[in-house]
Amino acid sequence: MNIYDSWLCQKFIAHRGLHDEESPENSLSAFQKAIDKGYPIELDVHPLADGTVVVFHDEKLGRMTGADGFITNYTYDDIKDLKLLKTEEHIPTFDEALKLIDGKVPVLIEIKNTGKVGFEKNVWKALQKYKGEYAIQSFNPYSLEWFKINAPHVRRGQLSCYFSRSELSFFKRFALKRMLLNKKISEPNFINYKCENLPNRYVKKYFGKIPVLTWIVRSQEEYDRVKKYCDNIVFENFEPKK
Repeated sequence: MNIYDSWLCQKFIAHRGLHDEESPENSLSAFQKAIDKGYPIELDVHPLADGTVVVFHDEKLGRMTGADGFITNYTYDDIKDLKLLKTEEHIPTFDEALKLIDGKVPVLIEIKNTGKVGFEKNVWKALQKYKGEYAIQSFNPYSLEWFKINAPHVRRGQLSCYFSRSELSFFKRFALKRMLLNKKISEPNFINYKCENLPNRYVKKYFGKIPVLTWIVRSQEEYDRVKKYCDNIVFENFEPKK
């Protein structure tokens, strides 16, 4: 199927599931609510110290669980009983999330890897058993390169933004903002750029050549503003209308 005719361009994507006060982001209940409404799901995966792949966005546990420390320093046994935002929801493993979604809706998987060797291999191991539709994306061009080499049929997207508050070095911000490593390293099948930074000349050169998605759209007004600059959106806190 032509990528422009696929779910990546044709169906609005729910950012970290269809989350609300009862169903925190990246929780199984948020994924179920997205499934119930037929929305593809965007989710984030992190590696744990024991190699387990879990669905969680932040590098640190504090905001979502109240616990201290970087999530990659813990094993699954360490975190399995932590609750998300004082609900009964826990941090799901990637396998748990895929078992729940089970091909009912497509999945857009953001790989959160800042240097954990072998993490992409563990993500791919889980995906090889999965029968549903999915694509992967990352800010890290080298994560995309891993899939380009080892699983070239998997659609991969380059995430980017202006990194205005980032702790990255100037060189990394300069290169990633402009997606300078796309041509020889990541060779993405689509772009996913922050909506607040659209339009811009870095994305314009790709528009019409490969799909351009944008994140995170949080209102109908914001969608109406950016829709002429992109092929699809990743949304939260409202349900968009075309």
